[in-house]
Amino acid sequence: MSDAPVLSLTDVRVNYGGIAAVKGISLEVRQGEIVTLIGANGAGKSSTLKSIVGLVPLAGGVVSVFGRDIRGEKTHQIVARGVALVPEGRAIFTNLTVRDNLLLGGFLKRDPARQQQNLERCVALFPRLGERMSQEGGTLSGGEQQMLAIARGIMAEPKLLLLDEPSLGLAPRIVQEVFAAITAVAKHGPPILLVEQNTRLALQTAERAYVLVTGEIVLSGTCAELKQDPRIRAAYLGEDVHT
Repeated sequence: MSDAPVLSLTDVRVNYGGIAAVKGISLEVRQGEIVTLIGANGAGKSSTLKSIVGLVPLAGGVVSVFGRDIRGEKTHQIVARGVALVPEGRAIFTNLTVRDNLLLGGFLKRDPARQQQNLERCVALFPRLGERMSQEGGTLSGGEQQMLAIARGIMAEPKLLLLDEPSLGLAPRIVQEVFAAITAVAKHGPPILLVEQNTRLALQTAERAYVLVTGEIVLSGTCAELKQDPRIRAAYLGEDVHT
């Protein structure tokens, strides 16, 4: 098996007008990993994910998937390469049923048998979705909509899964359920790049982390290391490191 990373960002920059949102960051995700990108609101985390799938243009740098430079490719081409983004805010189709939302996630997989197999996998991860297949997405609770958004990403059979703020707005009990599923997905499926505002939970879930501050990576390492770093403990975990 190749040691090449599944995802590699090299000196990636993103601008919005004259504002630099991402200022030359480099990171990588390897097979079997959950890697988290943490930082305050406005640090550039979501912009980084969007740049990977072509939803915002690069101002500079290189994005590589399985060693292939994907700069300039359209979003649908990047998805066809096996990169799936579960966006912040879920972005499900509220007027479509749960089943139709899931089938749209797997629109590149035309084989009905594969689609059915993937549906069954999603229901195994999120049994609640199996009970609500005929309901419209807009009638689901916030937690169920987040489950649906993740399951829709899984329907694409991704080789790399990007998750943007999966715990946002969810009750603590639902957060634990969602993150148990995320861990299960990574164990038997694609590596994951996780953007998560709950730093403690992110560091508990991932193997490695990058810390983004105003568009720049200021720290990186294993999550075990970063949980002990006094800068992380003070700034992101709410701990008083001086006592």
